[in-house]
Amino acid sequence: MLSRVWSSTTIGVDALPIEVETHIDSGLPKYTVVGLPHGAVRESRDRILSALKNSSLPVPRGRITINLAPADVPKEGAAFDLPLAVGLLAAYTDRIDTMRLHSTWVMGELALDGSVRPVRGVLPMAIKAWAQGCDYVIVPKENAREAAVVDGLSAVPVETVEDAMRFLVEGPDGMTLCHNALSEASANGTPQSIDFADVRGQDNVKRALEVAAAGGHNVLMVGPPGSGKTMLARRMPGILPPLSTSEALETTKIYSVHGTLDASKGLVTQRPFRSPHHTISDAGLCGGGANPTPGEISLAHNGVLFLDELPEFQRRVLEVMRQPIEEGRITISRARTTVTYPARFMLVASMNPCPCGYLNDPKRECVCRPAQIQRYLGKISGPLMDRIDLHIEVAPVDFDELQSDSRGAERSKDIRGRVMSARDTQSGRFSGREGLHANAQMGARAVQEHCGLDSEGTALLKMAIDRLGLSARAYTRVLKVARTIADLDQAASIRSAHISEAIQYRTLDRDWWNG
Repeated sequence: MLSRVWSSTTIGVDALPIEVETHIDSGLPKYTVVGLPHGAVRESRDRILSALKNSSLPVPRGRITINLAPADVPKEGAAFDLPLAVGLLAAYTDRIDTMRLHSTWVMGELALDGSVRPVRGVLPMAIKAWAQGCDYVIVPKENAREAAVVDGLSAVPVETVEDAMRFLVEGPDGMTLCHNALSEASANGTPQSIDFADVRGQDNVKRALEVAAAGGHNVLMVGPPGSGKTMLARRMPGILPPLSTSEALETTKIYSVHGTLDASKGLVTQRPFRSPHHTISDAGLCGGGANPTPGEISLAHNGVLFLDELPEFQRRVLEVMRQPIEEGRITISRARTTVTYPARFMLVASMNPCPCGYLNDPKRECVCRPAQIQRYLGKISGPLMDRIDLHIEVAPVDFDELQSDSRGAERSKDIRGRVMSARDTQSGRFSGREGLHANAQMGARAVQEHCGLDSEGTALLKMAIDRLGLSARAYTRVLKVARTIADLDQAASIRSAHISEAIQYRTLDRDWWNG
């Protein structure tokens, strides 16, 4: 007999439908899986047969041939265990409702006792199943909330292979299905527990970070140890606008494919904050492997990527970020496949001004030689620095500020209100332009259209370029930041004061970098 079961595999963050064709014929027992199965799929035979036997379900006998179509796409992972088992039972018995089987997608890993274990990539599969007109998806119980965020699709949570068979034979009566979980997951987002009000002093840095959040700009903070750079960076997600539904789904797909999604939530509702250690490899940062998986820059998609002690990262690792910063995606090519992961993140980095950390410190003397300082700063290339919009000098906090009362300090929710107002202005400005939501994402044509200057602003910017030697890319960055400052002021046009403040955020052009 012949049966057909629908499942899927992931390519990047998207799912590809896979049809599991099972044929059982008489003859000597033989089990063959074709269609480019990798190790875990080839090993599924022993897991499936043991699971069926220990679940008191019929164990098919004879010549078994299973084809995973399309046959020219590699399939890997244990997520095919459950669809293969269902296909075997559907071909061996006549109890399964064929119409229900054809409108159901199946995914799950089997244990030897017949229980179903959670797998990766359930959300992309559910989205693709809904797009193909599917009514149900059978998934492990732990993945049910993840699949149920797709509106119009019912997730069938199963704990054992017997549960899956019960649904396919008897239907949904008596079973608890999950559906329409998107609104519930969005409403249950955990609020930020850390606040900008906790930070003493540093008003100029808070202002710069507000500008960065309002326009989606990349930031580099330069200051001595203990000045609060890390503390400030960790509070950035709290002043960013909340994730939209499309952004939440995009981000959740990445975490689903990566296998790090919180099963109790089913949806990423807070903007990610990723802070990798400086010993990370280029594959760990940008993604890679024989079967490419998302790296830290993709896990930070729609959120913040914080690189503490930037010069301590390997230069080769930092250089691979240049293209993703510009394009908002990373393409990983391997011999067997090429995948593209989204990587539109806000880069927040920090560094000391010199190896000892006390260059230009008013209270402590720097012991570094000029050659050491130049070598230290030279670990970061000029092209990468050009891609960072704001360079902020973070000064040490004095005793009086440390002792000040924080009850009157501005809270993150107040800053977030202004940021959201500026983002709303930008959304209206860029309406109808796909992929353009914030000033930092503007291309050359959009900059020319929306960043016009009056004569006073033009003269001021020309003087700054002549004195600082800004590159063409840095010139564009200054215009984008000035446009964001004007949006925070609710100003229709960029004024000289906005240009002046934007130029102040090029610290490394002004001081150490060209020193």
